[in-house]
Amino acid sequence: MPATRPEPTPDSLADLLARIQGADPTALRALYDLTSAKLFGLALRILVRREWAEEVLQDSFVNIWRHAGDYQASLAAPMTWLASIVRHRALDHLRRVRATAESEWDDSLDELLPSGDVEPADALSISQEARALAHCLDVLDPEQRQAIALAYLRDQSHSEVSTSLRVPLGTVKSWIRRGLEKLKTCLGAA
Repeated sequence: MPATRPEPTPDSLADLLARIQGADPTALRALYDLTSAKLFGLALRILVRREWAEEVLQDSFVNIWRHAGDYQASLAAPMTWLASIVRHRALDHLRRVRATAESEWDDSLDELLPSGDVEPADALSISQEARALAHCLDVLDPEQRQAIALAYLRDQSHSEVSTSLRVPLGTVKSWIRRGLEKLKTCLGAA
């Protein structure tokens, strides 16, 4: 039976980021091993195409290597900071692809798509929804955004979010509830 890797803690990730700031390549490898699966999943949800998600993940870790010193624990949990880098890189990638793509779909390209792939129109719809969600997340207060990210991107319970952020459980519940109300309103307007 394969050994399961322990879930990284915010403190262990923050320690790795501090070591990366000091140009420790083993820390970058350890950070990659601990977080790449979740970060790849995030990129794949936004981009839909596996090769794009792989490219964005690689670009993200290069960015993490270069800018680990920019991480501030007082502003976000390490995983939230890492996820925001991947999200921004993925959205940048979508903008670049859109800028270079031809405006008309060539019907001969339909035959190149395996039958299980997402249709181009569906992929566009998914990416538009991802952009709308990214915009609405940026509108939230930082603590609401962080609490929602931990709850929904890292699948943490409210009490786990409370422990991660070191705030009372009631505060976390309020942040998440109010944040979700703002998201609903913002997404409804979009």
